[in-house]
Amino acid sequence: MSRRLRLRLLPSLSFMDLKRWIARREANWQRLEHLLHRSQKQGIATLTAAELRELASLYRSVSGDLARAQTYAAGPRLTEQLQHLTTQGYALIYQGNRQQEWGAVWDFVRWGFPATLQRNRGTVAIAAGLFLLGGVVGWWFAWRDPGFVALMLPPWLIEQVRDRGELWMGSIILGSEPVQSANIMINNLRVSFTVAAGGIAGGVLTVYILVINGILLGTAATLVAQQGLAMPFWAFVLPHGALELPAIFVAGAAGLLLGRALLWPGAYGRRDALQYYGGEAARLLFGGVVLLIGAGVIEAFFSPQPLIPDLFKYLLGTGLLTGLIAYGQRQRPG
Repeated sequence: MSRRLRLRLLPSLSFMDLKRWIARREANWQRLEHLLHRSQKQGIATLTAAELRELASLYRSVSGDLARAQTYAAGPRLTEQLQHLTTQGYALIYQGNRQQEWGAVWDFVRWGFPATLQRNRGTVAIAAGLFLLGGVVGWWFAWRDPGFVALMLPPWLIEQVRDRGELWMGSIILGSEPVQSANIMINNLRVSFTVAAGGIAGGVLTVYILVINGILLGTAATLVAQQGLAMPFWAFVLPHGALELPAIFVAGAAGLLLGRALLWPGAYGRRDALQYYGGEAARLLFGGVVLLIGAGVIEAFFSPQPLIPDLFKYLLGTGLLTGLIAYGQRQRPG
C-alpha cells in the first residue's frame, strides 16, 4: 500500500459504537451548552463557584470529544456541533477571564486607588513633606552659596543657565516624541520603584531619595530664578510635574510603609505587618505607575513645545493637579 493511500485511510467507528459513544457523552454536551447559554444571557458572574469549576471541566472534556470525533470520522454534523461548543467555551473561559481582569483594573483605577490614598493619606503627606523639605534646603543653600549649586548640579547645566541665559529643556525633535515618551516613562518608573524598594532598608533609602531629589529641584529652581528664567522653567515643569511629583510621593509612601512594617509592626507580628503594608504599598505603586504613564506622555508631547504659550501650560498643570486632588477624594457609591 502506498504512503499516499495510507494517509487517506482514517480510523472510523461502527454505527453501533458511535451511537453508544454519543449516548454516553451527550449529557455532558447538553450540560455545557446549558451553562454557556446561561452565561451568555445572564453573565458569567451569575454562575456559582461550583458551576464555574464544572464549566471548565466540561470544556476540557468536550475538547477531548471533539478530537476523538475528528480522529474517528464521526461525521461532519457532530464534529461541527462539538466545534461550536468548544469555540464558545474557549471564548467564555479565556476571553471572559481577560475581560474580568481588565474590569478589575478599571475598578481599581476608578475606586480602589483613591480608597488606598485615603487610607494612607498621612504616609503620603510625610513623603511629600520630605521632598518639600529637601526643596527648601536646596533653595536656602543655593541662594546663599554659589558653591552649593556647583556641588549639586553638573557644570554644563550651570554654564548654559548662567552664561547663556538658556534653559536646558529644549524642544524634542519632531517625530521622536514616542521614543522620548517611552524613555521618560522608563526613567520615571525606575526612580519610582527604587523609592519604593528603599523601604526594604527600613525606609532609610526612601527618605534619602525623596530628600535628595527635593534638594536637586530646589537648587535648579533657585539657579533659574537668579537668571530670570523662573517663569519658563515652571511652565515646563508644571504640566507633567502635576502628575509626576505626586506619583513619586505615592512611591515614597509605599517605601515608608514597608519600612514601618519592618521596624514598627505595632500590634501586628512582623510577618502579618509585611503582608498588610506590603499589599498597601503594591496598590500605591500600581496607581503611581498610571500617573507616571500620563506624565511621560505630557513631558514628551506637551511640556517642551515652544509653540504652546506658557500661560496655557500653567493652566493645564493647575487643572491636572486640581483634578488629581479631587480624584484622590472619590468615594465609591453605596
